[in-house]
Formats: sequence, C-alpha cells, structure tokens
Amino acid sequence: MVDLLGQYQKIKPQIDAAISEVIDNTAFIKGPAVKRFQEHLESYLNVKHVITCGNGTDALQLALMALDLQPGDEVITTSFTFIATAEVIALLKLTPVLVDVLPDTYNIDPDAVRKAVTPRTKAIIPVHLFGQTADMQQIMDIARKHNLFVVEDTAQALGADFAHPQTGEKQKAGTMGTIGCTSFFPSKNLGAFGDGGAVFTNDDLLAEKLRMLANHGMKVRYYHDHIGINSRLDTLQAAVLDVKLAHLDEYAAARQKAAAFYDRAFADCEKIITPATASFTAHVFHQYTVVLKDVDRKALMQFLAERGIASAVYYPVPLHLQKAYRSQRYGEGDFPVTEALSRSVMSLPIHTELTPEIQEVIAGAVLEFIHKNG
Repeated sequence: MVDLLGQYQKIKPQIDAAISEVIDNTAFIKGPAVKRFQEHLESYLNVKHVITCGNGTDALQLALMALDLQPGDEVITTSFTFIATAEVIALLKLTPVLVDVLPDTYNIDPDAVRKAVTPRTKAIIPVHLFGQTADMQQIMDIARKHNLFVVEDTAQALGADFAHPQTGEKQKAGTMGTIGCTSFFPSKNLGAFGDGGAVFTNDDLLAEKLRMLANHGMKVRYYHDHIGINSRLDTLQAAVLDVKLAHLDEYAAARQKAAAFYDRAFADCEKIITPATASFTAHVFHQYTVVLKDVDRKALMQFLAERGIASAVYYPVPLHLQKAYRSQRYGEGDFPVTEALSRSVMSLPIHTELTPEIQEVIAGAVLEFIHKNG
C-alpha cells in the first residue's frame, strides 16, 4: 500500500545526515531536532503551538485530558474511523456518542452531529478521513452554538486545506478547532521511521497545559501540577520528520496525481464509485478508497493478491458494531451509510512512488476482475 523504501531513497542523503547529527550529539530525548521540527511544523500549519508526543493515540488522549472533561461527559464522533478516536474517549471514562457519515466523502455528517447534541455533550471529534477535511464550518457553528470543544483528528489529512465558503480563507486541517491532533505513523502522509504524534493549538494556556500533561504533568522538574503521562517524540524521529516536512506538499501533489489516474481509469465502470472531494477542501489522499457496487470484494482482493497487488479495507466493522463498544444506545441498522461503506469500500495503493505504469497494472487488474465477474 506504500513504498517507504522508495521514498527514503530519494532523500537518503538528507535523512542520513539528520540521523547522524542526532547520534553524534547523543541528545536522544528532547534534543534540538525536536524543537526545530515543532517550530517548522508551526510555521507550515500557521498555528501558534505544536507539541509533539509519542503517537497519534496519545495526541487524542492528551487533547481530551487538557479540556478537563468529567466522567460521563459526552463526546460526539464518527462510527466510521480507526478505533483510536473512540478508544481515548472511553479510556478517560467519557461517553463516546457515535454518528453516521456522509455517503460521498465518508466524513462525519454535520446534521447527525446536530441531532446528537444533548446537555451532557462537551466536545466533538471530527475525523478528517482518508485525506480531506470534514465540513469544519458547520462543525464550528454547532460548537459555538452549544459552547463545545472541537478536537480535530487530522491523522490522515495533515497538509489538507479547508477553504471557508464565504471568505475563501484557507486554513490547514487541524488548526480550526480547539485542538488538532495528528499521527506520524510511518504510512501517514508525513510519516516517521517509527511512532510519533503531535497536538496543535492557538490557545496559549492550553498549549502550556498540553506540554505539562505530556511530561508527567510537570513544568518544573519534579514539581507536578497535573496528573499527566509520559509521551514524547524522540529526537531521531523528529530529525526524520523535519527533513520530510519540507517535501510534504510535493508528496500531496504526487498522491493527487495518482488519484486522478485512478479516477480516469475507473470513470466508465459503473461498479466502481471513485472518491468524491468536497468543494471546501483539498484532498491529500492518505487513502484512495472506492465503493464497490455488486462486486465480490473478498474475491476481488484475492484476485489482486494473486497478482502481487495490495488492497485493504478501512474499516470492515464500524465502531458501533465492535464488541468493545457495543451498547444499548446503538444497534445494527442505526447508521446505514457507515454500515454500507464498511461492506463495500476498498482501498488501492496510493503513495508518493507510484508510476503510471504501476497504476495501469493495478487498475487493469481491478477492471479485468469486474469484467469477468460482472
């Protein structure tokens, strides 16, 4: 699904030099590369504060911890996402309130969010799924009306722009809500050579608290003002990420070009619905996810695998049907769009190293199967 080796080989001298610098100065924890990367990411996102941490799940947990929510407080999010989004809500003894998504973009449905707000609702976590932003204008309108926090899950859309419909002003995904969160898992658009994550905010007080929470709750060594956790981005990963950040827009352009190729290849196939991009967002295509109509997905994926072609399903079981999150609040059929997508989506390889020749093989194999089994 990704070619991390090919990506590395193109920037090998810069990566190797950055790693060597860390090894030479032996500042493996909180070394200068961490501060440098944070500052560069702040500049890229046009946000006041970036606080790095151990991984994307920690980023979400830190964000919710910083908001002083109380056990039982409700947090609205989507049922069509990776488990971490709801996991951190539950771990903090908050109540995850799941809602359906839109059928074209697969992102959280603002109308469903409106209907889910109760007096116990304290926050919304929109997930910018597969590389494009949710409708942040509507989400923020809802939040302002009900005095709610907004924590943006930007793990799949770092670098995507949101254009405000009225003004045309652009903001980066993760910089519009109360706090933004991201992951630097190796396969992400900006991926480390291991785990990593970050939170970002324009709120000075929240930023100070987030830094403390990620460092055992302390600002001054051995003086603990909060109950925190130990979550930090190590210096080697920061050095790698700082090199790759300079190429992030270039990587997005490569993914967009690859997505356009797939769009053209499948344009005349009625059994493949290609991903839509909302009018207010740029799509950076962390995943290229199609909807299959009357196609045996399992058989198609097996057909591709036999030809050495990767494919994946994100996500085969919605959160509300997962054993760990089943409750009397939800049942099968409650979120028809999410459940239909879980049964019919399939993601194809999309990354910075794809060539038209490789994509011709991939698309050709998909169409061959459909034509033979249609």
